[in-house]
Amino acid sequence: MTQLKDIKVARLKPKRRVARLRRRSEAGAPTPQRLDKAQGHVEVGDDGQGARIYTLRDAPLDRLNSRGALEPKEYSALMKFKAHWVQAGLQPSLGGIDLARVFAADPGGFSGMAKTERQVFHRQRYREAVQHIGLRAALVVERVVCAEQTLEMAGFALNWHTPAQARAAATELLRDAGSRLAQLWGIG
Repeated sequence: MTQLKDIKVARLKPKRRVARLRRRSEAGAPTPQRLDKAQGHVEVGDDGQGARIYTLRDAPLDRLNSRGALEPKEYSALMKFKAHWVQAGLQPSLGGIDLARVFAADPGGFSGMAKTERQVFHRQRYREAVQHIGLRAALVVERVVCAEQTLEMAGFALNWHTPAQARAAATELLRDAGSRLAQLWGIG
């Protein structure tokens, strides 16, 4: 009988230790290296139950907004542009390759076509926005807001040669596009 009691006690003890370890360590907290990479663009909040919520602002648009380089209406309009871009299914997808597949054209696949009416609606709004702001500004908006590239990379795509000129040109085009989109959608 004593052997059975010892076995039951041994089974309970590890569970208690694991629970204590979880309470001591903060689950879901970013590592110090991750916090360094965020370069101070971190907000620490509270969920009301004693746990911390970390919000890392890594997107260039979020960083511009936190620095005050964008007006709230410009930020909202650019985020709406990104929402239309995502809902239209225009973001690149990660797909797998089936090595056993026969390589032939698939006319029934309709690759590149909208799959739902919702995607058609969002693609129409996206195209209207691109026509309203112009192709040059759309290039910067897509790179910075949608693809989350840096302002320098977007400026270099516009053939600016120095990083300072590239950032300045991209920022100006981004702000202009944000105000135009806010005007188009009645944000403000």
